Parts: sequence; C-alpha cells; structure tokens
Amino acid sequence: MRLSLVPDRLYPSYREIRPAFLREMGIKLILCDLDYTLAPKSVARPDDEVRRWIGEMESAGIRVMILSNNRSPARVEAFCHDLGIDYVGHAGKPFARGFRKAMDIADVTAGETAMLGDKLLTDVLCAHFNDALALMVEPAGGPKTVWQKVLHAMQEPFKRMNRRTKQ
Repeated sequence: MRLSLVPDRLYPSYREIRPAFLREMGIKLILCDLDYTLAPKSVARPDDEVRRWIGEMESAGIRVMILSNNRSPARVEAFCHDLGIDYVGHAGKPFARGFRKAMDIADVTAGETAMLGDKLLTDVLCAHFNDALALMVEPAGGPKTVWQKVLHAMQEPFKRMNRRTKQ
C-alpha cells in the first residue's frame, strides 16, 4: 500500500492512453472512473471516441470496467450497458471494497490493474492503496462548479510532480 497523491502517469485525456503501454506494464484490467474521466457528467451516453478507445483496449486483451462512486446507478448502468462492459457502483473509492470486487470479477491481481480517473483523493489514492497503477487525466469538459474548480486547483501541485506523460 502506497500513500501518495502523485499519479504514476498524467494525461490530458483518456484517449492518450495506449494499449501497448498498458500491455508493457503487465496491465490486464483498467478500471475507469466515469464522471469527468471518460465523459463530462452531463453526457448520458458514450460517444464514438469512448467506444473506439474501449475497442482498442479489448482488442489488445485489456479489460475495461467502470469503477464509480456515483450514488445513482441509472447513469452508470446505462453508460456501461451501451458499451457492453461491467461496472462496480457505489465503489467507495479510495477504499478497497469496490476495487477488490472489480479485480475479483476480472480475476486479476493488483499488479495487473490500473485505475484511471480525474481526482487525486478518490482515483489516484484508490490505486495506490491497492498497489495498482494510478493513471490520471484532466477533467473531461473541465470543472464546472465552484467546488470542482477549488478541488482541481488543489490537485495542481501534485499533478506538477508528474507532468504530462509521453508513451
């Protein structure tokens, strides 16, 4: 278990994360946050870019699942149903319960798992608590509310410790 808020890799968008890099790292499962990671919260259904990216991952033998703290399952269920992928809702990130459940479903170890998200206190910390690869992206659609703007501003010093990663 690592206690760090510094992501292992930082990207402008999920689209920059390539299957070849994940395969090289031994990753078989990528757990993705949904809101502001794969799509802005206002986007109810996956777009063609998300579909293409997930297809590339799956073609490379990397399973994609959603790991969400979202309290309402309706959006997560619909989004995942459209994509034909599994999800764990009410995940309790950064704690291990949901993360471990997703690994059990995929039958992988922490060393074979990456966590992708836009927040340090949930997504990055969850990955580190579970000894997985922590991948971070800038929020899709940008922060909208005052709270989101403050939260993302507070993340900047930690993100600067690992500026944009090239693959």
